[in-house]
Amino acid sequence: MPVLMRARRRDEEHRAATPLELFFDLCFVVAIAQAGRQLAHALAEGHPGHGVSGYLMLFFAIWWAWMNFSWFASAYDTDDALYRVVTLVQMAGVLVLAAGVPRAFAHSDFTVIWFGYLVMRLAMVTQWLRVALGNTDAERRTALRYALGVTVCQIGWLGLLLLPVHDVPWVFVVVGLLELAVPALAERERQTTWHPHHIAERYGLFTIIVLGETIAAATLAVQSALDRNDALGTLLPIAGGGLLLVFAAYWIYFAVPIHLHLRSNRQAFLWGYGHYLVFGSAAAVGAGIEIAVEESFGRAHLSAFAAAACVTVPAALFMLTVWLIHSRHQKRGLAQQLVLPVSALLVLVCTFAGDWAVLATGLVASATVAAGVGLTSRQGTALVE
Repeated sequence: MPVLMRARRRDEEHRAATPLELFFDLCFVVAIAQAGRQLAHALAEGHPGHGVSGYLMLFFAIWWAWMNFSWFASAYDTDDALYRVVTLVQMAGVLVLAAGVPRAFAHSDFTVIWFGYLVMRLAMVTQWLRVALGNTDAERRTALRYALGVTVCQIGWLGLLLLPVHDVPWVFVVVGLLELAVPALAERERQTTWHPHHIAERYGLFTIIVLGETIAAATLAVQSALDRNDALGTLLPIAGGGLLLVFAAYWIYFAVPIHLHLRSNRQAFLWGYGHYLVFGSAAAVGAGIEIAVEESFGRAHLSAFAAAACVTVPAALFMLTVWLIHSRHQKRGLAQQLVLPVSALLVLVCTFAGDWAVLATGLVASATVAAGVGLTSRQGTALVE
């Protein structure tokens, strides 16, 4: 018999991500890789409007599916057999979604993605109904509101299948806003007991997943170029700059213990929702490095300036967004607060470096880390003195 699904304590000690959660995250690598590959292809072919808009919509679908599970698991992970089976069903839905990304990107055919979401949503509704069955009063009503909200949104996504192609962006905007509103509406009476340290760890692990996919995409691009052209002199600045950029992104994100900031739903929701841009920009850097490699050998239908922007714009957005929703809450003094915004501006200036833009961006990102470490050390010394 499955155990009743009771809320876990928000102050539970030694709460950490489970092997099942890590397995769940790995399924998203496939979907992120598909979205990044399609973005790189569209930009390299000279279709920035279609590429960026398609990427933003599809990455929202990937990110929101991960969000739904992660916050639920933080509050109600019972880790019994039924919970594991339902979670594995959700993972199957993620893989179906990933399989539908190329068709959705190329032909605006969201049929496969919708069915992947249906599988995930049926599993998610089952979990919330299980919570409702095992609890009473406000907690039960919160669970039922979640189940209803998720169901309504899934019906709303039918607009992707039934409406004309030119209405697809509006469907994403309207239903996407409705999706974002569900947690606030469901928890207006009672907050779920998500665990601050656990949530911070889950987001950190997903950040590593995204950065890992960025490294993989860049590595494959360099490998492919080497197979066709023995031109290390051209590739080394791009590969070196890309590696410095990804290493710096890791350092920048994990420089602060953000779980201390997550004290209420308002703080947590703003921080959690803002990660759409953090994750999306980090993944887009990998696509940008692919484009930079292609352009360096004349195989991309865009200028050196545009190819450089494919790296510098998402890199600058990553820095600025991490500062805005994440790092600034732990920074002390004007100098520390200005490091990331100023660095984001300098990264954009690197766009004008042409074929050296990726290396210049990597060097700026490395200097950002050095400046942050230096200022933090000086602040620590001042406090001791």
